[in-house]
Amino acid sequence: MNRSVLSALLAAALFGASTPFAKLLTGEVSPVLLAGLLYLGSGMGLTLVRLVRDRGWKASGLVPSEWPWLLGAILFGGVLGPVALLFGLTSTSGSTASLLLNLEAVLTAVIAWVVFKENADRRIVFGMLAIVAGGVVLSWSTGEGRGTGWTGPIAVALACVCWAIDNNLTRKVSASDALFIAGSKGMIAGAVNCLLALSLGAMMPNAGIVLATMTIGVLGYGVSLVMFVLALRGLGTARTGAYFSTAPFIGAAVALGLLGESTDPAFWLAASLMAWGVWLHLTEHHEHDHVHEPLAHRHMHIHDAHHQHQHAFEWDADTPHAHWHEHVVIVHKHPHFPDIHHRHAH
Repeated sequence: MNRSVLSALLAAALFGASTPFAKLLTGEVSPVLLAGLLYLGSGMGLTLVRLVRDRGWKASGLVPSEWPWLLGAILFGGVLGPVALLFGLTSTSGSTASLLLNLEAVLTAVIAWVVFKENADRRIVFGMLAIVAGGVVLSWSTGEGRGTGWTGPIAVALACVCWAIDNNLTRKVSASDALFIAGSKGMIAGAVNCLLALSLGAMMPNAGIVLATMTIGVLGYGVSLVMFVLALRGLGTARTGAYFSTAPFIGAAVALGLLGESTDPAFWLAASLMAWGVWLHLTEHHEHDHVHEPLAHRHMHIHDAHHQHQHAFEWDADTPHAHWHEHVVIVHKHPHFPDIHHRHAH
């Protein structure tokens, strides 16, 4: 299986499992503080890993034009999105919230198609429609779509909007160091949300709850985001979102076992519609003659059909390596995704 696909599925598994565990903490910690601790744990853990890997602090490698994209991703994905989700979890069941998170993939793809002009075929479009239909059935059948019951699902949907924007902004910097991107998001977003929560009167929980929350953050938000960035690099935004849409099913399964929540036939109808949509995404095949325009950037690579440049230093031909390099014009045909080398028009 493609390494980028495996990265996306691992990201989905870690994030999906984190949602019901986070719900267990919503009664112990205010939503804003919980979001802050989750991301702070993520940022601290990943920063430590990066320091060990690089044997000290090293520059990010981001060029000035990339910083606005990263800061925007941190705002929407690290500050606004988690707070909206955790507010939603206070009045939405864990399994329902997990399946509603499928809307993130839909919104991610719509933004990628409309704003960033990624290509889409009929399988992807029909898959997205199936996911939306499942979300509608789920919200309406549970009775949470009536009266004040709308609050929870709307908050979860708002979190999906924020993360969809985040995913598309992160795409613009996905060739850079994934540990730095994910660690920076965690540190900045976590600090902002923790300070905001404490200024609003939230009380810091005991050390055990803080440790548990930050542990969930390292795995469900930190390592998951690193894998997601690596997948963005190799699959593009819409496809990565499609693979990542397996996360809610993992979350729903964990919620049913961990929280002992009950289901009804409508829940399984919604799950079936969403599963069909995901299957359509996973079985997509995209191949045509395409042109690679001249491009210069830096990322980890091996010398394949897209990397045939010379080096001014000694290197092992079989070892992945990173340096600034240029791509010349290439015209060829092969199965591909809109990765960092295939963001061409159709």
